[in-house]
Amino acid sequence: MQDILSLAADNLLSPMILCFALGLFAALARSELTVPEAAAKALSIYLLFAIGFKGGVAVDDHGVDARLIAALAAGVVLSFALPLVAFGLLRGMTRLSVTDAAAVAAHYGSISIVTFVTAASVLSARGIASEGYMVAVAAAMEAPAIISALWLVTRAGGGAERMDADLWREILLNGSIVLLIGAFVIGMVTGQDGMVRIESFIVSPFQGVLCLFLLDMGLVAGRGLRASKGVLSLGAVAFGFVMPVVGAVAGLAAGLLLGLSTGGVALMMVLAASASYIAVPAAMRVALPEANPSVYLTLSLGVTFPFNLTLGIPAYVAIAQAVTGG
Repeated sequence: MQDILSLAADNLLSPMILCFALGLFAALARSELTVPEAAAKALSIYLLFAIGFKGGVAVDDHGVDARLIAALAAGVVLSFALPLVAFGLLRGMTRLSVTDAAAVAAHYGSISIVTFVTAASVLSARGIASEGYMVAVAAAMEAPAIISALWLVTRAGGGAERMDADLWREILLNGSIVLLIGAFVIGMVTGQDGMVRIESFIVSPFQGVLCLFLLDMGLVAGRGLRASKGVLSLGAVAFGFVMPVVGAVAGLAAGLLLGLSTGGVALMMVLAASASYIAVPAAMRVALPEANPSVYLTLSLGVTFPFNLTLGIPAYVAIAQAVTGG
């Protein structure tokens, strides 16, 4: 417990978390502080490219082997299965409709790439190594949860849209997925030679760009919380704290079964505990247009995202260290 509290204190005082807190405070205080939409999009593009590229270089160094394939398979299974758990919890803890519960569940089977990269930065700062191919696992976990959610709605007789070409395009060709996977492939093809050429662009500025992006995320989360008054029940808010813990336990089990390093186990926990706020909302607008965005966006971005950044990541890292002895 002492290790978790120590990690949490260190994480809370990091520039990244403080930038998020600044944005959250500014939004809740109704400040005029804002990050222009074009700038926010540019920051997101930079982060996705840098994360994907560095992951591809790491896989080139490691090589494609059975451990990588097993980790990818485990990520896909988690992404398919976690929405089923989330849906069951939501139906028991809230009065959300089948459609809203399924839409929320999809977010909790997919992943938050910013939560992932923040955790990777925490591990790096503490000198804890992790498998570079975990970026590939993150990319593999983006889409399967959407399919699970649509199956849940169809099974319950809800109003899911038909799985037509437009929906598949939205799921598989979402901009964040394309950029992350594309940068990963580029990094894997060019390897260390490619890294040497652009290292000054994607390594040194990374932490500063992440700080600005988290400032914007704090602003977005704060505005969402302000706008969601009366929309979320106490049970729904409680779910936003409970589900990350459930996901982290599943991620811990998967990481141990795969024999991942301490850092790898921590990142698998983070991936399973996080909730999407980019790829899944875009797909839900097409697949479940009747679902309420105020519910699923506020839970994923306004409740679970801050919880993971402030308390979740330190707890996951400390637990991974305790279990693996790392």
